[in-house]
Amino acid sequence: MKEEIRVQLLSNTNEENVSNEKLHKFTGDSAIHHTTSSITPMLLFSAFIAFLGSFSLGYIVAYTSPVQAEVMKELNLSTAEYSLFGSMSSIGGAIGAIVCGKLADYLGRRSALKLCDLFYIFGWFVISVAQDAWLLDLGRCMLGYSMAISAYVAPIYVAEFTPKDLRGRFVYTHVFMLATGSSAAFLIGLVITWRTLALIGIIPSLLQIIGLFFIPESPRWLMMKSKNKEFEAALQCLRGDSINISQEATDIKEHAEALHQLEKVGIVQLFQKKYAYVLTVGIGLAALVNLVGLPGVMSYASSIFESAGFSVTVGTIALAFLQLPSVGLGIFLMDKCGRRPLLMGSAVGLCLGCLITGFAFVFEERRLLGGFSPYLALIGILIFVASYPVGIGGVSAVITSEIYPLNIKGLAGSVAALVSWLSAWTVSYAFNFSMEWSSSGTFFVLAGVSAFALIFVAKLVPETKGKTLEEVHMSISNVWQ
Repeated sequence: MKEEIRVQLLSNTNEENVSNEKLHKFTGDSAIHHTTSSITPMLLFSAFIAFLGSFSLGYIVAYTSPVQAEVMKELNLSTAEYSLFGSMSSIGGAIGAIVCGKLADYLGRRSALKLCDLFYIFGWFVISVAQDAWLLDLGRCMLGYSMAISAYVAPIYVAEFTPKDLRGRFVYTHVFMLATGSSAAFLIGLVITWRTLALIGIIPSLLQIIGLFFIPESPRWLMMKSKNKEFEAALQCLRGDSINISQEATDIKEHAEALHQLEKVGIVQLFQKKYAYVLTVGIGLAALVNLVGLPGVMSYASSIFESAGFSVTVGTIALAFLQLPSVGLGIFLMDKCGRRPLLMGSAVGLCLGCLITGFAFVFEERRLLGGFSPYLALIGILIFVASYPVGIGGVSAVITSEIYPLNIKGLAGSVAALVSWLSAWTVSYAFNFSMEWSSSGTFFVLAGVSAFALIFVAKLVPETKGKTLEEVHMSISNVWQ
């Protein structure tokens, strides 16, 4: 099925065949001579600064969980009003998704991240001083707008400046920082007020906006903009003065020249058959990242533990500490096992975690297993949270940062991001109501979505491990012909 879909997806023009011949020439021969895979201080520093926005993203997602009871009591909010507040980040994210690709392509990767930081800072400040629901919603919406841009730009930026044999682990750091941010919000939120927790959210953005002045722009973006001198200077800065970058620079230049010969892609042209495969993979992964249920579980973890009859404090602490080892495992395995095995293993873990949690609620409702059912719910949630970043949550970001050719990257990325944020809004807004309808039913539905994710990955998602971005694009273009 996979091969049949791929073979039918493209009939190239003569002009594109010429470009693909050029791409094949250097991806098949010269690209293997790269010797620039050393880890330099600038490479590490640039990735760290880029992913400070990912820390903020995780912090925002988890913020609504520890503060739910306090905010609802102080501002006299109903469940519907608080659910709207929690989901407003996804509404803002949908707005940001529409422009994230164009902003990144027009402003550059660094300038787009600077813009995010300004919205992050202002959004957190508005929440910290809010006296009613509409200000909470406004601040959360602004945060969501920044999240959409940052979630798209940071992995793309890092993927574009890291060597192929390090790219998976470096891009996966996005998930590590996201998990660190959410763990920080969970733990800090247990001991301070919700307004102070909001003000602390400003700190990563202040650090990032300063750090962005000291790291280079994406070399591939500079080449795309025909800034040859700046391109070589940025690449040399990232690789180190002792590294000969001539071969890598030549490969990137040849790929950029070939792409310039391809048609200019607008929204109508994007949905041609020849782009159907990468769009299907990118949009599918973007939707499944949220439809498996993470926005609901992370945003309302405290209410889940309360419904299951388990200690909110103990459950939250366990949730916070479990994420980081799981992400660390993903970083270790990323460039060893490949993308597809991690995605499929993660989907199996998510399905198992949801099934266990669903049955725990069934046993609790029917007073079975005595007092063990709350512990069973905790086990299910922890399996779910541990399984997510290793594959679906982390590897999806890596693959979507790799598969789009430069000539459609901005537009295709915006479409995928829009789908991602709309799916996130659906889950985060409906989750509380779904839990009121049936706690067990909610998790059984999520188990079904996770099972579908396993099938989707097995049938359609390509393996990109060990390939340069140019080689990835060439391998996809070969199956189009």
